[in-house]
Amino acid sequence: MSGYIISIAVFVGIWVSLALSLNILVGYAGQVSLGHAAFFGIGAYTSAVLTVRYEQSFWVGILAAILVTGIVGAFLGLPSLRVRHDFLVLATMGINFVVVAIFKYVDFFGGAMGLVNLPAPALLGLSFRGGPAYLTLVWIYAGLTLLVSWYLSQTWAGLALNTVRIDEEAAEAVGVSVPRFKIYAFVISAALAGGAGSLYAHFIGSVFPDTFAFVESIAILSMVIVGGVGTLRGPIFGAVLLKSAPEFLRFAQDYRFTLYGALLVLMMLFQPMGLLGKESWLWNLARRRFRRAPSSALAPEEVS
Repeated sequence: MSGYIISIAVFVGIWVSLALSLNILVGYAGQVSLGHAAFFGIGAYTSAVLTVRYEQSFWVGILAAILVTGIVGAFLGLPSLRVRHDFLVLATMGINFVVVAIFKYVDFFGGAMGLVNLPAPALLGLSFRGGPAYLTLVWIYAGLTLLVSWYLSQTWAGLALNTVRIDEEAAEAVGVSVPRFKIYAFVISAALAGGAGSLYAHFIGSVFPDTFAFVESIAILSMVIVGGVGTLRGPIFGAVLLKSAPEFLRFAQDYRFTLYGALLVLMMLFQPMGLLGKESWLWNLARRRFRRAPSSALAPEEVS
């Protein structure tokens, strides 16, 4: 496998983790966020600061990134307790701009020049700098993110989050603490995004403020909505599709975010549940084809 293909697969794995983490907030809890790139950036910068300025290992960096971003997520989730829907979208958008401004204008974070020369992960003498080893590390983390998402969907907490998403007043009426579960969703979603940020930073070897700008939040949300909000398959499909497609459509690279915006509008108008969302046209077609395959395969035996 060439280095170019490995790099694409690494980026896809990181954005699969990001899309799945945002899906917990948007798909499970119904809290629309346009600031997820802020959590991504906080995780990346936490790991970068610890490894570059304090000479800690990558493993300390990624654990700290998950912990710090989860704590920040709890505080940044507080606006969701007072505002809803359109106002929450504006609040999370503003948070993204504030976080990027802090990275850009505070010298401790390297300012506009960012932080460079991040060390590669290493374990028992094995370096994970690029190649199949780093690819494996990224997809293990993506698998863990998927496992957390799946487990959450199977628990009573997942049912409570779904109730909050459908009707907050009804959730309160049946004894669900809406504020607590909203904060839970922000914490888990942010923590998982922070880990993805650490993996991104150490793969690139540097971090810069503009990488985590508002447009990246749009991209991550597009992956969730295009794939299928509230499902496990949807964010994975959306991340693979939207992260890998520009690499094979180089002529459209300059219009990537225009494409994301257009896709968001089209999906909301014609397929609001996403391409592989619940009861979507494409998902229903795939299920019908899958169900027909066994019966058609058994048909010759039944005739004979």
